[in-house]
Order: sequence, then C-alpha cells, then structure tokens
Amino acid sequence: MGLVVEILGLVLFLGAHVFVSLRGEREALIAKLGRGPYLGLFSLVSIAGLVLIGFGFARYRATGIIPVWYPPAWTRQIVVALMWPANIAVVAAYIPGDIKRVLKHPMLVGVKIWAVAHLCANGDLGSIILFGSVLAWAVYDRITLKQRSDLGAPPIPTGGRRNDIIAIIVGTILYLALGFVFHPIVIGVPAFGTPALGH
Repeated sequence: MGLVVEILGLVLFLGAHVFVSLRGEREALIAKLGRGPYLGLFSLVSIAGLVLIGFGFARYRATGIIPVWYPPAWTRQIVVALMWPANIAVVAAYIPGDIKRVLKHPMLVGVKIWAVAHLCANGDLGSIILFGSVLAWAVYDRITLKQRSDLGAPPIPTGGRRNDIIAIIVGTILYLALGFVFHPIVIGVPAFGTPALGH
C-alpha cells in the first residue's frame, strides 16, 4: 500500500513539474485560469505530491522493504560526501554567484547529485523508484531547458564570490540540519551513523 501511495505522489509531483516544461500547454492553461490560480493549483498539486511521497515511503519502509540488490555498507559514505555539494548547489540557485554561472542550473545539478548518491546506497524497490524517478525528471528537465524559447521566470540578479561564500555557508548549515535532524527523525535512518540530536 505504501509503495502505491509513493508512486501516486511521484506522479502528481513530477507530473506537475513535467507540465511546466510543456510551454504551449502551460501558457494555454494560464490563459484559461489566470496566472494566480495556475500558480495556486501548481503549488497545491506539488505539495499534495510531496506529502504522498513522504507518507507512502514511510509506510513502505515500516511495513517491510522489498530488496532488489544489496549495496555495500561503504556506499553510505558516498551519500555523506555528495550531499554536501548537492546542498550547496541547491542553495546557489537562490543565492546566485559564480557557482550558478558555472553550473548554469545548480538546482538540477543538486537534485541529480542527491538522486545518484542515494541510488548508490539504497537497493530496495521503493528507493529505486523514488530516486530513479527524480533523477529521470532532472535529466529530462535539463534537456528541455535547452529547447525552451521563452525566458520563464525573471532571473535572480547574479552576485559574485560574496554570494558563493554565503551559498556555501547556508548550504553547509542545510547539509548538517538534514543529516543530524531531518534524516534520523523523519526518515528514521541516521545520516552520519549517529542518532538524532537530543536522542
């Protein structure tokens, strides 16, 4: 049951984001609904998808995972190592500097690193579906970005190395927060091999 809910959440969340890449259909829907209602609907579907993904994945893990292959224990260190630059890349999308200039689409770079790292360390069916689907979407979105003729949202003004330093600091804080608090409490697995803070 949990796996079905997870897949439904992925269909909603990734489906909404794939729809964004279909510029003609997207503009037609905006013209029909209005930009505000469209953004509200997009946000609602995306949030509903995330909730279903989280709930479904948690239920799936609680009722027994379905192993496909058994990654070596050392692959967890791949996740620990790669999640730091992944978090910095995601933050750099919102605090743009030279990192964004070099990566072009740091959000997608961060998502792809996150997905690849977790695919290395998780060999069960639910994890493969989750991380594999997100990786496939990120690759698809990067390809379609090259083919889009519109400018999309207004670009965030790009700073210089000062923004890069801020992105590294904020990304590091996010990395530690996810590892020490979110991952062990919400996912139920300690990211750094230690219990959650306060436990």
